[in-house]
Amino acid sequence: MPPQTPATSGTTADSLLEVRDLHTRYSVRGSFFDRLKGRESGSVHAVDGVTLDLRHGEVLGLVGESGSGKTTLGRTLLGLVEASSGSIRLEGEELTGRSEAEMRPLRRRMQIVFQDPHASLNPAMTVGALVADPLRFHKLASGREELRARASEALERVGLAPASEYLDKYPADLSGGQKQRAVLARAIILGPDVLVADEPVSMLDMSVRAKILELMLELKDELGLTYIYITHDLATAKFFCDRIAIMYLGRIVELGPAADIYEHPQHPYTAALLKAIPEPDPRRAVARDLPRGEVPDAVVPPLGCPFHPRCPRAFEVCGWESRDLRTLLEERWTKLDQDAYERERALVGELDDLDVAESEAFLPAADGGSGEEAAGVLEAMRADAPADPFWSGVASTSVEPDGVRIGFHTPREPRDLEVGRSVVNCHLHDPGAIELAERLRRGEPEPEPPDAGADAG
Repeated sequence: MPPQTPATSGTTADSLLEVRDLHTRYSVRGSFFDRLKGRESGSVHAVDGVTLDLRHGEVLGLVGESGSGKTTLGRTLLGLVEASSGSIRLEGEELTGRSEAEMRPLRRRMQIVFQDPHASLNPAMTVGALVADPLRFHKLASGREELRARASEALERVGLAPASEYLDKYPADLSGGQKQRAVLARAIILGPDVLVADEPVSMLDMSVRAKILELMLELKDELGLTYIYITHDLATAKFFCDRIAIMYLGRIVELGPAADIYEHPQHPYTAALLKAIPEPDPRRAVARDLPRGEVPDAVVPPLGCPFHPRCPRAFEVCGWESRDLRTLLEERWTKLDQDAYERERALVGELDDLDVAESEAFLPAADGGSGEEAAGVLEAMRADAPADPFWSGVASTSVEPDGVRIGFHTPREPRDLEVGRSVVNCHLHDPGAIELAERLRRGEPEPEPPDAGADAG
């Protein structure tokens, strides 16, 4: 990940939590047949080099699609998931690498509110016992009367008043909003500094969501809380957050003040997310222009920029590869009528060898066919979609007897760049990457790729 920039970190004195080049990976075992064939298992890059600072008293939103890594990042910050590498510092105190026993006292300062309040509460325990349980676990209160008194205070603070009406009830006796208030009471009873809220209102009725968010803001002001708010919903993030970090495939691709993110999105993925927000007025037509395809495989992420296969503005250096050729070809075939598809498909061989992350691809001819026939399919693809960003990444093509070999420009990792008050991880804002692309268009020789963090030019 690129070196930290001032825009992401703020001043050291202002930072409550400092995260540097954080990685979290999950091992993935292959299928039985993969192991028979000697294929190695991989790992999911759930958090892939995240760097950010959380400032005292702010609400930082982590926003992205399902699979973007935002929940894993939140859990890694709390030590609920072990970091593979990187640093997490709470007011200068390193958290990574600590044992469970060493993390336990620090967890009093960092609590979490989970997405589903129904699953967060043990149905066999009373509300009073559930709320007071962290005090008992951390040995901060003793005796039934003290525990009930502290639980009553927390329940009153979250709006479950009078507390005497709720202490001896069970979770099944509460509505969804009341359950989430009880969850909040349990989270604040230890007096934490940081509260990670993982989709805290997504399971609630629309009529209740605003009330819970308003309550959380009141608690922030009253108790001096700092929030990490995890959501896929940019509409609530606009209402709730001071700054927003947009996550994609384990990385933060844009980080900045909430107002700037909404009014002047700098990353194409951010712009796509904003266009996906539903328009409540059915009379207003809103152009969606959503990114094509799906979130790529996090076990083997795309080369270069992870968003490039779906980006409408990707260009030469963004990381085009063999898998992109297969995706483009299959998308084309879904749009052809049956006869045209069968004619074209009969000219091309099996595509499984394209399922690798390489900057060269070989499009095979069908058995008994020729390279010229496979090249004809490639030419038809380009003729039908000449403006597709994919073609900017093609550096060379050569027809061979049994297929076509396609070379792509060397992929470049995007850098964190300051754009206004935001930090954006995108080649579109990198003068070096833009200059390099212009040189490639002029046919100049391709230079060696830079070292990580160096200028792309």
